[in-house]
Amino acid sequence: MDLEIYDKTKDGVPAKHVDMIKDVLEYAGKYLELAENTEMSVTLMNNEDIHRINKQYRGVDRATDVISFAIEDSEDEDADFPLVMDPEMAAEIPENIGDIFVSMDKVEEQAEYLGHSYERELGFLVVHGFLHLNGYDHMKPEDEKVMFKLQADILDAYGLKR
Repeated sequence: MDLEIYDKTKDGVPAKHVDMIKDVLEYAGKYLELAENTEMSVTLMNNEDIHRINKQYRGVDRATDVISFAIEDSEDEDADFPLVMDPEMAAEIPENIGDIFVSMDKVEEQAEYLGHSYERELGFLVVHGFLHLNGYDHMKPEDEKVMFKLQADILDAYGLKR
């Protein structure tokens, strides 16, 4: 997976946590059998920055833990100018699935509140955002059941158990 991580926090995120994010997302990508050339980004930030994004794009005037912006293919997006290529050429073009924004302040707050490790909470949030980028949601109870089970399965298999 082609993964870009941007650290926009005030104090900087320790390298071991950045490496863990890369590892868990690489693992999740293999778990979902995504193409090796799948692209995405993760931006690590503080509460004030994610608050601003949450307010601007979701209309919610508070900080949140994770926000995902998926790049979805629309069936009629290029209907006027269809791109025709052979399967080999199509397989070489990377698919950018989107961007995840994580509040590192919320990681710390929620890990303490929930009584598990900082690493577990960080892994949980990036996998949660990653699944949203891949079309999973939890708006309906049946969708929530599928997404949350997959999320737990990935985290447990990776070694970030509760």
